[in-house]
Amino acid sequence: MKYYLIAGEASGDLYGSQLINEIKNLDHDAQFRSWGGDLMKGQGGGLVKHYKDHNFMGFLEVIINLKSILKNIKFCKKDIVDNKPDVLILIDFPGFNMRIAKFIKSHTRIPVLYFIAPQVWAWKESRVKKIRKYIDKLFVILPFEKKYFNSQGIEVSYNGHPLVEYIERFINENALSKEEFYSMYELDHKKENIILLPGSREQEIEKKLPIMLNACKHREDQFNIIIGGIRHLKSVYCKIGLESNVSIIYNDTYNILNHSRVAFVTSGTATLETAFFNVPQIVCYKSSWISYLIAKILVKVKYISLVNLILNKETVKELIQSDLSVLNLKNNLDNILDQKSHLETILHDYKALKKLCQGNNVPKLTAKEMLKTING
Repeated sequence: MKYYLIAGEASGDLYGSQLINEIKNLDHDAQFRSWGGDLMKGQGGGLVKHYKDHNFMGFLEVIINLKSILKNIKFCKKDIVDNKPDVLILIDFPGFNMRIAKFIKSHTRIPVLYFIAPQVWAWKESRVKKIRKYIDKLFVILPFEKKYFNSQGIEVSYNGHPLVEYIERFINENALSKEEFYSMYELDHKKENIILLPGSREQEIEKKLPIMLNACKHREDQFNIIIGGIRHLKSVYCKIGLESNVSIIYNDTYNILNHSRVAFVTSGTATLETAFFNVPQIVCYKSSWISYLIAKILVKVKYISLVNLILNKETVKELIQSDLSVLNLKNNLDNILDQKSHLETILHDYKALKKLCQGNNVPKLTAKEMLKTING
C-alpha cells in the first residue's frame, strides 16, 4: 500500500519514523511519502518537505507567515491527490493537518487516520465536530484523552505514550556512559551538568536562552552549563553570544539528559522527555505579548507542561511570560539543588507519571490497529 504521512515538528518526526518502521514490518510492499524530518527520511519516508521549513510558533508568527503557510497547504493538497495514497496518516500539527483532513475527506475517498490528537481539551473545542466528520480513526498518546474523547462520542485507541519505551530502550542500549559522554564533549569530570533546552525554533531561543544563561551563572563553579542545541540553528546561538564556560552540544539531547542534574526546558514534548529521564526541571515559556494574550484568552487548562497536565498538579514549576525572569528562574534552580524534600517530591511524581504513560510496544500496536482500520 501507499502511505502518506504529515508531521510538523521534531516530536512528530520521531513518532512518524517509529510508525514507518513498524508498518514496513507488517506491509512489505509499503511505499511512503511524507512531510517530516530526518528521522522519517531515514526510515524511507520519501520526504517532501522538512518540518523546519514550514513550522511557525505563536499567533503573531503565524499571521506574519500566513502567505507561506497557505502556499504549503495548497501544495500539500495537490501532492496528496496527485500521488493517490491508500491512506493519509496525520501526526499532531493540528493547525495544518485539520485543514488537510477536511479537504481530503471532502474531495477523495482516501481514509484519514490521526495519530496524536489535536489538544481540543485545552482550546479550540470546536475541532471536536471536525474530528468526528473528517477523521476515520483517532490514536491518542495521553492517558486522560481516551476518557475525554469518549465523552465526546469519539472512539479512540490508546496504547500508552511511545516515549516511555523509546527512552528506556535508549538508556539500556544506546546511551553513552558517563566517561564516554564527558570525554566526547570535553566536559569537566568533577562537575555535574545543568542542561538548557531553549526550544527548536529561532524565536524561542532568542527570547529564552539569554534568561536561562544568566539564571545559572552563579552555579558555574559547581556545574557544567550545557545548551542542547540544534545544528541547523547554529547561527542563532552565535548571534546571542556564548561565554567560554558554556558548552553547546548539537543534536544529542538524550545523552545530555541522561547525564544531567537539572534542566531548564521549553514547554512541549521536551517536558515529558526530561521527566522520563528522571531529571528535575523548570518549564519555561515566553512568546510575543500578542501571542501570549490571545493564548490566555483561548486556552482553558491550568498548566502548560504535559507533566503537570497528566498528573493534574504542579509537579514542575512553570515560569510563563513575565514570570520567566532571571531572578525567578535562579530561585527555582536553587530550590531544586538545595532542598532535598523538593527534589524527592518531583522524582516521586515522575514515577507516577511513568506508570500512567507506560505502554507495551506502542508503535507496533498503533501500526497494527492502523492497518486493521484501513483494511476494514
